[in-house]
Amino acid sequence: MFRTTRNIRRLWATARLLARHDALFPLEHLDVAPAVVHAARWISRSDAEGRPGQRLARALNEAGPSFIKLGQILATRSDLLGDELTADLSDLQDRLPPFPGTEARIAIETEFDKPVCDLFAEFDDTPVAAASIAQVHFAVTADGREVAVKVLRPDIEEAFARDLELLHWGAELVERTRPNLRRLKPREVVATLATTVEMEMDLRFEAAAAVELAENFQDDKDFKVPNVDWNRTGRRVMTTERISGVSLDDRDGIESAGFDPLDITAKAAQTTFKQVFRDGFFHADVHPGNLFVTSDGMIAAVDFGIMGRLDIRTRRILGEMLLAFLTREYRRAAEIHFEAGWIPANQSVDAFTQACRSIAEPILDKPQSQISIARLLGQLFQITETFQMETQPQLLLLQKTILVAEGTARKLSPDANMWMLARPLIKEWVEQTLAPEARVRVAIEGIASSVNKLPSVMERLEESANMISSGRMRLHPETIRQLHQGSRSGGVAKSLCLAAIFLLVMVIITRFT
Repeated sequence: MFRTTRNIRRLWATARLLARHDALFPLEHLDVAPAVVHAARWISRSDAEGRPGQRLARALNEAGPSFIKLGQILATRSDLLGDELTADLSDLQDRLPPFPGTEARIAIETEFDKPVCDLFAEFDDTPVAAASIAQVHFAVTADGREVAVKVLRPDIEEAFARDLELLHWGAELVERTRPNLRRLKPREVVATLATTVEMEMDLRFEAAAAVELAENFQDDKDFKVPNVDWNRTGRRVMTTERISGVSLDDRDGIESAGFDPLDITAKAAQTTFKQVFRDGFFHADVHPGNLFVTSDGMIAAVDFGIMGRLDIRTRRILGEMLLAFLTREYRRAAEIHFEAGWIPANQSVDAFTQACRSIAEPILDKPQSQISIARLLGQLFQITETFQMETQPQLLLLQKTILVAEGTARKLSPDANMWMLARPLIKEWVEQTLAPEARVRVAIEGIASSVNKLPSVMERLEESANMISSGRMRLHPETIRQLHQGSRSGGVAKSLCLAAIFLLVMVIITRFT
């Protein structure tokens, strides 16, 4: 009861804030705590400027760090809010006023239990960037290395804990009172937000993400990830190599530096494709403030707090689906959704094929430079309600990443399409991953993986048998009866069949590996 009362008070405060910006419509759409929303509507402004999405973005920015992060997640939910709203929310900048440099120094000294002067020869108290969770200061180490030092905001954990409690409560309320919205998985969305925030508030996770991304591109001449200084990195402080360069969307600056914007766009497209499809591990906060063109023409990334992952199965499904759309094989695009289990089997493949065509044709008929994969995914998510397609959370972050990447690419090279520039890589990946030979290889790898697990399975079976024989574990009498019956009616034959299957698997593995 106390938790509910406390969250209702917080909901009222949030509703009042949204009302001041004439942005109550999300709560009205969800129909959660209607009495609170109706009361807030009385104080709602009618003269607030801008489109609904712009008003909502301003309200979320004022609400603080947790709601800024929520807005960034909602920017991927065109299925819930529509294209215009999500486009406006995608412009929501994660920027807050900085906290004093003296507090940053205290945090650093507390983290490493030594004075700042022992860690850095120079430390600039004025931050170069301030976001909802942390801010960044430039510094110089004793051996003359220029570094960037990221420091968490004071008391940020407590602030997020309060807000996340409210969001969890609200998601539970939506699922309980609005069964028709369960397919949107509000609790899972909030859980994703909570996991993301939890990892962002331990900068060792971000440092580890940077190292993993760097390892994936260690032989790449077009993409750079700053080195992590682990000796000056802890839970609340992260130190990396300082990156200098021109912002990726600064076309004039890139040309002034002597680089062709089209070449840079091609590098960015290829880098995005490699992260998403080759590695399944991608930078998911690719706004231009986090990407730079260095003096040697490389694209360098910073801020690895938000990273996305796609398992190999999802990548194959997504790759085959996009290939079917781009070749206008809409029946195959529909079938892939059913095969993946994303759409229930009781739905009509024919009807979904028609829906796929209605989504893709208006997008694919545009000039090449205007074809948007992010828009295609967004439109696809919008028809989920009709076909009872459950939201795929692992794709939401990807859609947002692609949306921002495409927007930056258009600013840099208005007449080009990043996916066409990455076509050679796409072709190679399709041949390696979706060709029949690749499917056989994947199947064999799956069999080999299962075989590798057999020793541990047999060991557990032996342990169980020993426990039964020693009397430490007893079986239900009905189970014992069925086992005896099975042994009398062909237990030996079944064992021989299993042995034959095992030998066949081993022959296949030996033949193809």
